[in-house]
Amino acid sequence: MNSLSSDLSTRGKRLFIARHGETIFNLAGRIQGNDAHTPLTQRGFAQADEMGRALARYLDGFSGLDLVASDTGRALQTLSVVCEHIEMDWHQVTPDPRLREIDMGEWEGVYYSDLNGQLQIDHDQGLFLTQAPGGENYRDIVSRLTTWIADQSFEQDMLLVSHGMTSRVLRGLLTGQPPLALINAPMANSLPQGSMVQIVDGVETIVHLGAGEGEKA
Repeated sequence: MNSLSSDLSTRGKRLFIARHGETIFNLAGRIQGNDAHTPLTQRGFAQADEMGRALARYLDGFSGLDLVASDTGRALQTLSVVCEHIEMDWHQVTPDPRLREIDMGEWEGVYYSDLNGQLQIDHDQGLFLTQAPGGENYRDIVSRLTTWIADQSFEQDMLLVSHGMTSRVLRGLLTGQPPLALINAPMANSLPQGSMVQIVDGVETIVHLGAGEGEKA
């Protein structure tokens, strides 16, 4: 599979993609990476609850899902709450570091307000335009997600919990979005926290549209 594969097949299986709920770093306006444990806020748990209820209604009793998530605490917390609603055992999850958020290197944990303009942001697109010192760019996310996609057999439906930027790139890859000139990577539209989509063979459907914030970018 090349870095921007045209193979959008999920073999007819449903891939449910969700972003984790709001965290204490989101609330405080601090940059999240992957090393610091940033637990969900009360609102974050409520968002996970909403997604779980929506998915339970959508599945209507069906529970044959593979469970996959970023190996970060906030993604696994979100998945655990969603799993309660669909009566699945959270312990069956496969954590995968390739589904982590964009690595913000030396800026992880820094308050946005303390960067003094070092981080350029496209607020219309919700994108970072500056690569953090020691961090990733969007092509790095494409690279690790492409290997993840190539490893999937899609033998049954899947529930996946990831992060704001990473889930947008994943959705962009799986729906065949062209590279966005600003970042030279495919990028799906931003959805608020508490949202979940379904992708089947390149076609995306919104399962639940949350009421949370978009990416802090």
